[in-house]
Amino acid sequence: MRLALIVTGCIVAAVVVLAITKGGSSKTKSAAPSKAAEHKAFAGSPPPLASLHDDGGQLLGGGTSAFKQRLATLKGHTVVVNIWGSWCGPCREEFPVFQKASVQLGRNVAFLGVDVQDSDSSAKRFLSQFPVSYPSYSDPNLKIANTMAAVGAFPTTIFFSSRGKQIDKHIGPYSSAADLTADVKRLDK
Repeated sequence: MRLALIVTGCIVAAVVVLAITKGGSSKTKSAAPSKAAEHKAFAGSPPPLASLHDDGGQLLGGGTSAFKQRLATLKGHTVVVNIWGSWCGPCREEFPVFQKASVQLGRNVAFLGVDVQDSDSSAKRFLSQFPVSYPSYSDPNLKIANTMAAVGAFPTTIFFSSRGKQIDKHIGPYSSAADLTADVKRLDK
């Protein structure tokens, strides 16, 4: 009897671990708009934001210096940084929220991603399934995330003011684009 309980407990633990490592539910559907709808939404974007949209869906290298350089070019705009990993179930579930909000707000607000503790091939595969209108930076060793004190829980969303200062942090996934949009509007003052 005791052996059966131990074996059953191990099976339950294995199922939980498998669900977490496989990214949780496979029912998450992409909310990416068509390229035509995205192009229309971003018409007339200021040059720094237009540059982000041009790099949309790409995984960029360059580490901390490239990320900080991009942030510097975005001064004058609120910046929303989503720290995620393709291996992270809550991150995967949250991605449609960022797909929607980044298009709704992308003419005035900058969005960036930071892909942590991931292989580039896994991240690129995920981004092809869940394309976003902004680029993500590869951060396999958490060096970029560490600059924002964002290590520990993923996903984490970091907000920067239009002056380039980090002003807020949201730990955990957003469950709706409306919630993320409300936070952006509250902080974008």
